[in-house]
Amino acid sequence: MSDPDISVVICVYTEDRWEDILAAVSSVRAQSYPALETLLVVDHNPALLERLTKEYKEATQVRVLANAGPRGLSAGRNTGIAASYGAVIAFLDDDAVAERDWLRRFAEGYADPRVMAVGGRTMPIWASGRRPDWFPEEFDWVVGCTYRGLPAGRVRVRNVLGGNASFRRTAFDAAGGFATGIGRDGDKRPLGCEETELCIRLTRARPDAVLLIDDRAVIHHRVPEAREHFGYFRTRAYAEGLSKALVARSVGAGKGLESERRYTTRVLPAGVARGLRDALLARPGGAGRAGAIVAGVLTAAGGYVVGSVRARRSGAAFAVTGIEDGPYGRTAPADGGVR
Repeated sequence: MSDPDISVVICVYTEDRWEDILAAVSSVRAQSYPALETLLVVDHNPALLERLTKEYKEATQVRVLANAGPRGLSAGRNTGIAASYGAVIAFLDDDAVAERDWLRRFAEGYADPRVMAVGGRTMPIWASGRRPDWFPEEFDWVVGCTYRGLPAGRVRVRNVLGGNASFRRTAFDAAGGFATGIGRDGDKRPLGCEETELCIRLTRARPDAVLLIDDRAVIHHRVPEAREHFGYFRTRAYAEGLSKALVARSVGAGKGLESERRYTTRVLPAGVARGLRDALLARPGGAGRAGAIVAGVLTAAGGYVVGSVRARRSGAAFAVTGIEDGPYGRTAPADGGVR
């Protein structure tokens, strides 16, 4: 099978991340396996849209688009999918930079025609220069990074993690796009799990589909100072519980919580034990890490309960749009510019 053309989609929403956005694009343009194109999808921010359009006016392989759907990361990704030309669509966070072989590792995964998605490893760049002593690696998903407990190497998984992931275009033909009404919406409550819901939906539509994570496909994700505090940790854990309730509502608790059961019954107890051991050995942050794990679990569980009650009362809280049949179409703008 020939190497696939890969389109890279970066969803952006605020000028506060201007330097991060430029760095993300630069890291894509420096890949050892060149991207077919980079699409910057701007989420309902006309000033940022205009500024980025001017910045990349002369860049032949960078296109700037307006989110054609409702506010939020899911609709932005759907806009990028619809406008892209690659056989594979990769997603990179707007505050992350990819290592030089990032796309090459993705491309290698698609040598097997059964593979429908390949994700990678996301490493934190702490604003303070180092991990806070109390912050457990088991909860690095709180800051959008790969967490302790995920298997190493290139392994089959239930779902990839959205900020560092790729999908075959045919995956969206089979399952539709990202669900709107779930996931990030700018600086509002930090919901997530839109990629989890999509991956479960994909494997139901295509039972033969293989989803992989290759930990050699590395990106580095900036963690701002505000996210190094326990207040954000708690807020994000609660939001994750709300998000998991939406996923369970969509795909059922059995599949929707399959990986989470192993995580809470094996990975987290081992993390608590390590933290307590470190505390006994007078190592910095041991008790804090153990306490943070317990607090994170309880907070996420509380969010799940609240989210489940809300979902039952209101019915489905989000909608799935088919990329080909939905409002985004499948054709990029004729002039290759802003749409």
